[in-house]
Amino acid sequence: MGAPFSLDPSATAAFAKLEQDVGVQALHDTAAPVKAVVIGGGTGAPVSIRTLLSLEADTSAVVAMADDGGSTGILREEAGVLPPGDIRKCLVAMAADEDDPLTRAFKYRFSFARNHTLGNLMLSALEESTGSFPEAIDICSRLLNARGRVFPSTLDEVRLCAATWNGCKLDGQAKASHSDSTLYRVWLESAAPVRAYEPALDAIREADFIVLGPGSLFTSILPNLLVPGVIDSIRDSHAATLFVCSLADQQGETRGMTALEHYEALCRHGMEGLVDYMLVHSVDSLHPGDGTCDRVGLDAHSGQIGVHGEEIRPVRISCDDADRIQSRGTVVMVRDLVDPDRPTWHDPIALRNAFRTVLRLSRTQPRFGSRGGAARCRYGESAHEGIAIMRHAAMLLPCNAMLSVVSL
Repeated sequence: MGAPFSLDPSATAAFAKLEQDVGVQALHDTAAPVKAVVIGGGTGAPVSIRTLLSLEADTSAVVAMADDGGSTGILREEAGVLPPGDIRKCLVAMAADEDDPLTRAFKYRFSFARNHTLGNLMLSALEESTGSFPEAIDICSRLLNARGRVFPSTLDEVRLCAATWNGCKLDGQAKASHSDSTLYRVWLESAAPVRAYEPALDAIREADFIVLGPGSLFTSILPNLLVPGVIDSIRDSHAATLFVCSLADQQGETRGMTALEHYEALCRHGMEGLVDYMLVHSVDSLHPGDGTCDRVGLDAHSGQIGVHGEEIRPVRISCDDADRIQSRGTVVMVRDLVDPDRPTWHDPIALRNAFRTVLRLSRTQPRFGSRGGAARCRYGESAHEGIAIMRHAAMLLPCNAMLSVVSL
């Protein structure tokens, strides 16, 4: 491939390991495929999509529509179309054959044409020619032989705005994602009331398993949850909801934030009582008495150097912080999740094993999150008793200790 063409970074080689095991590692202990929905965007949602597909889950994605940077930003501003970039990435993740020439071409980025990708141009052109963004997505899904559905969270034109911890306001997703200060809150602005895309809400309500992330918390995950009706649909569903916390903060938006602060940000934006499980990376086991992690603005831990020379600062968690999360009804799963070849990417095998564990625990253990103000426990236990059961069985331990107690 010549210099005028390029491909965005991806974990293609790592996911090849997953493809070899499709069918072998599938969840065959259910009468029908698990209905899974990934809520997010950017480069994180495709990781969860491909992981779930390797488990032969019936997978859909609900994708943020606030991107305004790069190729997508140019198309939004100059062509007046809806943002295609994150939709494109999820469609490629759904493609039946990543090595198919059309699938590869769909990802090509043209340096001689303002760095647009073919997929972005196709989605925007089809939106114009059909008069319908969902129809454009459906056409591209058929072209790529997609193995699942991709839904925009809204069809309305929205702009993401953010407030930082030090009180500054930022307009636009691109500015927010490269903030000089850690973000505290985000919201959507629009010329008219924002409406959710109803098929996206249907997919969430009908799901057995909802995955938030991984990916940028404030600019990929939360923009979906800010669309009216999305959080209500999560609350109305019977699904187990998992939040996959980022491995590291490489962008300004979560600089210095601990795992607890990631969780608190979710709750601050309407997810209190709705997160059943939280998956956090840690190489080391957690031990009582380790204390709490330094909060935003106090960078006490030195980072390591990533593949492009940037500093990688892990999202930190302590035993005390995990206790505080679990006291609010969320099970914390701590595992070594990093891809050794790409320190800012989740290892697909480790992620798949964690997904399998959550799915099986969700069938056999009580749900202890509070939805609509009432604890929802499958066997009648209180939320407090549910937490005690899970702490005894699995939490705050590395994967091998967890598997020694929980029958999988």
